[in-house]
Amino acid sequence: MIDSPDVLWQAPEGDHPARRAARRSMAAAAAGRKDEWLALFAPDALVEDPVGPSMLDPEGKGHRGHEGIGRFWDEHIGSARVRFRVTDSFANGPCCANVTTITTTLDGGATMTIDCVIVYTVDENGLITSLRAHWEPDRALATLTAP
Repeated sequence: MIDSPDVLWQAPEGDHPARRAARRSMAAAAAGRKDEWLALFAPDALVEDPVGPSMLDPEGKGHRGHEGIGRFWDEHIGSARVRFRVTDSFANGPCCANVTTITTTLDGGATMTIDCVIVYTVDENGLITSLRAHWEPDRALATLTAP
């Protein structure tokens, strides 16, 4: 599997297309490799992070296609350092659900911890068609620490 120093995998290792895509996605995000990350998604993919309305997506419709997902990266991932700790992973059908803690270090050094379940769905080519991150913004904001 593809890992990075900022992806701690403590979950089952069983090989599955969605699990492989999830691990590649986390490794690319943690390394700040936008183009590599975007290439993992199908052209009409949907990213909901978090699922539903939030400060990151007030209408709760998600970010669709490489253009929308690229904007999401520019606004929320590219300016931060993200580290992942995956403690469990359930893969079946075209999906993989990972129990994950994301530690985000924002510009200026503030940190925030996001406990979540991220569901990745892939197509027959192993491209991500859907990334749905289930987390509660209020809980994450309560962990915000000053630099």
